[in-house]
Amino acid sequence: RVNVFESSTCARSRDLRSNTFTRACFYAPDFSSSTAHAHRSNPLHMSTTFTFATTTTRAVAVAPIRSSRARVGASSVVATRAIVSDTVKGEHAEQYAELASLLENYQYSYKVGDKVHGKVVACDQKGALVEIGAKADALVPTSECSLSAVKNAASVFDIDETYEFEIIQDDNGEGMLTLSVRKMELAKAWDRCREAQAEDAALTGEVLSVNRGGLLVECEKLRGFVPQSHIGIRTLNREELIGQQLPFKFIEVDEEKNRLVLSHRLATDMVSAEGLEVGDVVEGMVQAVKPYGAFVDVGGQSGLLHISQISHERIVAVENVLSPGDRIKVLVMSKDSEKGRLSLSTKKLEQNHGDMLRNPAAVFETADEMGRQFREKMQAAEGAVTMSVDEA
Repeated sequence: RVNVFESSTCARSRDLRSNTFTRACFYAPDFSSSTAHAHRSNPLHMSTTFTFATTTTRAVAVAPIRSSRARVGASSVVATRAIVSDTVKGEHAEQYAELASLLENYQYSYKVGDKVHGKVVACDQKGALVEIGAKADALVPTSECSLSAVKNAASVFDIDETYEFEIIQDDNGEGMLTLSVRKMELAKAWDRCREAQAEDAALTGEVLSVNRGGLLVECEKLRGFVPQSHIGIRTLNREELIGQQLPFKFIEVDEEKNRLVLSHRLATDMVSAEGLEVGDVVEGMVQAVKPYGAFVDVGGQSGLLHISQISHERIVAVENVLSPGDRIKVLVMSKDSEKGRLSLSTKKLEQNHGDMLRNPAAVFETADEMGRQFREKMQAAEGAVTMSVDEA
């Protein structure tokens, strides 16, 4: 005795509207076209008839079962399970034995923690429905669609596209498997942080908030803490750092305790050691504007562009010339490696006096050439001093 087929009638719609359909697995001997037709039927009827090319098989022992192929959040639907229990003998016995083997191969067995690939068939604010090859669709709740916060699964997934998921629940109470992308992304994020710590590498993160103890930052979509002693930027108002993208190194990476401790100072020391020298022209971003000048981030290290070094012409208010977020090119005037201080200048990069006030774009374009001229003058002056000392 073999189970010949299983059919289900349930609600499903790619555009979230109800649509009834029948899905079945058929196998019948003695038909050349292998064509099978299934009559649509009321799922509450006690039997269903399936007509093959030359054979009509009557289904018996029909019992209602629950099906989960439905719009996200829809009410439960009923499907029918039909089992033919006739004993097969004679010339077709071998074919039915092959059928039994095929059916056994298509018995899917999933467990929590398995990685599966599936096609997204519907999305809304509650999540996404995914075909993974089982008898029923699986559900990806909106909270599990991404490591980032999302309000609608459609912002993460495209309909009819295939993605990888992890099974996090074998039955959500409605006969559906529950899948997650967030859990996989979370594991990958911790792996990247561990690798960066092992390689003593820096990763970029965003400052989310400040408190008396330090900074709360987001790095690789994970929340981490930067102690006050590991903040590499000296500023009177640390709230000015909120929203800034800064490099960080890892002091502690503990996934089990969900603990991530980072250091901006160590990352800044690394950038400093990479070779910023006096006379170098570098591109940076204005971090904060003060009455006495502007703080500029150059490759993760903060430098001071004093008001006297902005232009050859007198400046009444720095905010009239520069604003936070401005991209500018600056010349490194001096460097204090021990204290981690950089003194910067745009004044030395002006081709014409007052360009920073009237034509800052021209200063940006000619900065490299003006920097080269400054270094030549500096080398010539150092050579003259050396000759004077030698003559003396």
